[in-house]
Amino acid sequence: MRNSMLTCCFVPPPPSGDEERGPPNMEAPLKKHLFFFDFDETIVNENSDDSVVRAAPGQTLPAWLRDTRREGHYTEYMGRVLTYMGEQGVREEGFRAVIEKIPASPGIMGLFQFLKANQDLFEMVLISDANSYVIETWLCATGLRPLFRCILTNPASFNSRGYLSLQPCHSHSCPRCPANMCKRKLLGEYLAQRVEERGGRPFDRLFYAGDGANDFCPSVLLGPADTAFPRHDYPMHRLVRETQQSSPATYRANVVPWHSGDDILHYLKKLLGR
Repeated sequence: MRNSMLTCCFVPPPPSGDEERGPPNMEAPLKKHLFFFDFDETIVNENSDDSVVRAAPGQTLPAWLRDTRREGHYTEYMGRVLTYMGEQGVREEGFRAVIEKIPASPGIMGLFQFLKANQDLFEMVLISDANSYVIETWLCATGLRPLFRCILTNPASFNSRGYLSLQPCHSHSCPRCPANMCKRKLLGEYLAQRVEERGGRPFDRLFYAGDGANDFCPSVLLGPADTAFPRHDYPMHRLVRETQQSSPATYRANVVPWHSGDDILHYLKKLLGR
């Protein structure tokens, strides 16, 4: 099992175009804001594990396999699903065909156009309980991959038999989160590492956009200057509301629920005066 945040972190190659290089012998200016994005039902409008199953024969799984799913151990279950699909002859081209068709969430592409135009302000990280193959494939197909400095997720790759193999991201002791991933631990480790790499200089603001119950846990780390973007009436939003009502002092972040990426975009434009 993976124990270091770095083992599930994938960094894109540096830009190669002269127009994206800074002046010689000068460090690039530090970005002001750190933005974390979930993937399933946040960037994309589906659960990508469900999408991947469409590559299976008949686009479904046998009941005996579905019955092996256990609460809190979903990644183990998906490992069995991927092994089964490999045994049924599903190979990379089959997975890629369905992954590239996963729809983006409403308004998300417009939000990323804004973030791309303001890359000088934002360092962006994707933190997801999906897997590296699905995420990398979708981001590359949509042209969004270069926007993310890092992807924190469960590693997945094709083995010698041509099967897509899935591994857990890390171990942790959080009782709230599934056995393979605590996003709060990942966010905390990443933030501490980056502040150290920045010579102790913190980010001005943190932003977190998500939808699921496992997105609530990391959002608790946000402070009064930071903003959580829970998808409206999804599990993260419901947990935020419950916490604000029962223990308001324990949840310090600003909260901006979203139906569409346009809601996040409008908030950022107003906040930044853009």
